[in-house]
Amino acid sequence: MALEQSFPDIRAAVAKLCAGFGGDYWRRLDGNRQYPTEFVRALTGAGYLSILIPEAYGGSGLPLGAACAVLEEIHRSGGNGGACHAQMYVMGTLLRHGSEQQKRRYLPAIAEGSLRLQAFGVTEPGSGTDTSRIRTTAVRDGDDYVVNGQKVFISRTEHSDLMVLLVRTSPRDESGKHTDGMSVLLVDLRDAIGNGLSIKPIDTMMNHATTELFFDELRVPVANLIGAEGQGFRCILDGMNAERILIAAECIGDARWFTAKSAGYAREREVFGRPIGQNQGVQFPIARAHIQTEAAALMVQEAANLYDAGRPAGAQANMAKLLASEAAWAAADTCVQTHGGYGFAAEYDVERKFRETRLYQVAPVSTNLILSFIANQELDLPRSF
Repeated sequence: MALEQSFPDIRAAVAKLCAGFGGDYWRRLDGNRQYPTEFVRALTGAGYLSILIPEAYGGSGLPLGAACAVLEEIHRSGGNGGACHAQMYVMGTLLRHGSEQQKRRYLPAIAEGSLRLQAFGVTEPGSGTDTSRIRTTAVRDGDDYVVNGQKVFISRTEHSDLMVLLVRTSPRDESGKHTDGMSVLLVDLRDAIGNGLSIKPIDTMMNHATTELFFDELRVPVANLIGAEGQGFRCILDGMNAERILIAAECIGDARWFTAKSAGYAREREVFGRPIGQNQGVQFPIARAHIQTEAAALMVQEAANLYDAGRPAGAQANMAKLLASEAAWAAADTCVQTHGGYGFAAEYDVERKFRETRLYQVAPVSTNLILSFIANQELDLPRSF
């Protein structure tokens, strides 16, 4: 038996919604590299993408743990929340650091679904996970910032109306700390595309709608600055921690999908006159994957609880993401091995999910960077970079 699950009503409702989007739906989209528009509309209509928005702005006002339940169930059903999860974790930046005017202007429209906030513009070709070395600049010119630079691996830009963008408003070598001098802008993509912003899609091993962005004299109103100028890194940390926790929940969903798939196939598949699941060589890896998943799920729950309590959650968010992504990958590998040749057949959905869950060893933060962070911040070891 799995651990007792939080938010059981939400989980049951999401599972019921996801039942209308089976493996054939996701296989078709994967093959054609299409965005799951119908699925996202269904989630939006049911209110799940506005689950973190306070009731005063038209949302449900539920904690991050509820959002974790939504995304876990999407993945546990065999789907993929990557098409829409940013609308949840970007809320961490806007809700905690946005002005009252910004919240009233944007949140009600996001909650009702007439406006999408799906893009998080941080990563750059020359900086990777060293966020302090971003080179995209924003220079104040009257009532606007003028943005120049480049971003890469920014997902869902073509399917979003707004983007949270991290820029440098003062040079790194002129700032007190290496994380100072960065600012966060809320970019209206409807106005920006073709007026200083161009988008280049990137073809990847999974259907993830990711892009490269080019900024050439893009003007963004100063009114769209989130938080204080030069303090943007602190603003996006709330978004980043929420991102790690929510994606960790997706990994738990993946792991549980793979393990259930493995166990089901092992019970039914007969070789040499007996179910293959009767053999310990098949049983043990599946059991180990289950144990690893349930342990990781506890860390995800702990991280979400800390975040919702407003307490520091950076270490727990990173540990949750590492443990959950590794549990999902172990369960995925076991699932392919259990299925043998059928694990590579598209109709079983294993190979698709195998490709999708591999992403989380690298993004949104690599396993090695998490280990460096924990060594430095939790164990007081010297900084390695």
